[in-house]
Amino acid sequence: MNPVISLARPEIVSLQAYAHAAWIPSLTRLHANEAPWRPNGDVTTTGLNRYPEPQPQALIERLAALYGVPAARILATRGADEAIDVLSRVYLRAGADAILQCSPSFGMYQVAARIQGADVIEIPLNRDAGWSIEPERFVAAWSPNIKLVYLCSPNNPTANLLDVGALEHICMALDGKAIVVIDEAYVEWSNAASLTRWLERFQTLAILRTLSKAHALAGARLGALLASPDLIHLAKRVIPPYALPQPTVEAAMRALEPAEILISQARLEALLQEREYVRRGLEASPLVDKVWPSDANFLMIDCRDADRFMNNSMAGGLIVRDLRAHPALLRSLRVSVGTRADNDALLRCVGLT
Repeated sequence: MNPVISLARPEIVSLQAYAHAAWIPSLTRLHANEAPWRPNGDVTTTGLNRYPEPQPQALIERLAALYGVPAARILATRGADEAIDVLSRVYLRAGADAILQCSPSFGMYQVAARIQGADVIEIPLNRDAGWSIEPERFVAAWSPNIKLVYLCSPNNPTANLLDVGALEHICMALDGKAIVVIDEAYVEWSNAASLTRWLERFQTLAILRTLSKAHALAGARLGALLASPDLIHLAKRVIPPYALPQPTVEAAMRALEPAEILISQARLEALLQEREYVRRGLEASPLVDKVWPSDANFLMIDCRDADRFMNNSMAGGLIVRDLRAHPALLRSLRVSVGTRADNDALLRCVGLT
């Protein structure tokens, strides 16, 4: 049997998905129990009184062009977070299954797993080797009840790309045994190519992408799950029928116009220069012990006095992310790269002029 199907919960494989109202925009809609008038202030094209198109075809086609994959391999989601939730509901049985992930990494993988009643197996990244992954050790931790494997590259919060050879080793070893999910939320900020080219090669590979970061649409909540058509078919059974709000769809369509993509690329490149400016400034701060290399739009730092760094920042009207709850990050904070004015304000707060 196709492992994408055999790894899934039997209840999902046999689930009859909700049948939403037919989408025939050329006809007057008297079949979906919608109000026939628009609310005041509605500036959308279609109207907020109407249910949005499930998995809007025009949006899926633009995402397919952006990511270089067939439309049948794409599920549009409310941010990558919803993709993680959907994967958890498709593949994780409460009290029986587990996920495997690196540590430290993005917190939503284990939150979604715990909500589903699944276990979490964590393999530490090698701090002494720049938070690198040890592929043999990682693969050795797999067991048959591990259905989802998460690899975040560039990794949040450590900001580093995972070695592509290590990722390939893991994909080869676990293909057909687990759904290997590579989270590329920050890949646009790195010099690395997306691994979407591997989707044809590995049958149980899935990739997460988002418009929240490089396309500046965090508030719109638009992400994408890229995977085999069979996995996308299963995921569509689980995702709510009208998952994407109409303002989100229209904002994404505008952001994916060719001219807007060029603007985003120019802004991205400018922010990478700003990242270097902030890195140099933080390295000179008396409160900072180490600035870790970054392939993302943020920097992770180890502090000599993290409390003072946090307090000084907040006194100056700024906030950075406190990472010290994680046992491997007892002196660490995460700093997003902002505008030059934001960045100068931060550097002043931590002892620089």
